[in-house]
Amino acid sequence: MELSLVQIEKPEMTNFILGQSHFIKTVEDIHEAMVNTVPGIKFGLAFCEASGKCLIRWTGTDTTLIELAKQNALALSVGHCFILFLGDGYYPINVLNTIKTIPEVARIFCATANPTQVIVVQTEQGRGIMGVVDGFASKGIEGEEDIMWRKGFLRQIGYKLG
Repeated sequence: MELSLVQIEKPEMTNFILGQSHFIKTVEDIHEAMVNTVPGIKFGLAFCEASGKCLIRWTGTDTTLIELAKQNALALSVGHCFILFLGDGYYPINVLNTIKTIPEVARIFCATANPTQVIVVQTEQGRGIMGVVDGFASKGIEGEEDIMWRKGFLRQIGYKLG
């Protein structure tokens, strides 16, 4: 058994969701969920098939994001994982609950725009995700000024009123 880190390669502000599923149908079901939840959404999705031909299956509405998803899925090469990149102006909060309700989705590892490393285990049988490193270590506890900034920021970007 061998552990390794796979860095998710993406533009700095691009959000993505990394998850695990159990069936090739995931590709079409996530695609349908995305376009039905947020009409006009830009995304790229890749899914690592874990049996049969063991191909990277893919779909999406944006060729650049599709290529990004395929590139990262190939770097991961982890059975039954999927990686979904969202276009500018779209966020995991817009689609995460919908994706979690897809019957074949078994787990979400992360939903983030942060720099992310995936801890991968290699065995004689194949590869699996052990966990993720999402962003950076905590540097302290927020103070009153930080609370004011947080509340203002959420209102500025439209996620809270008033």
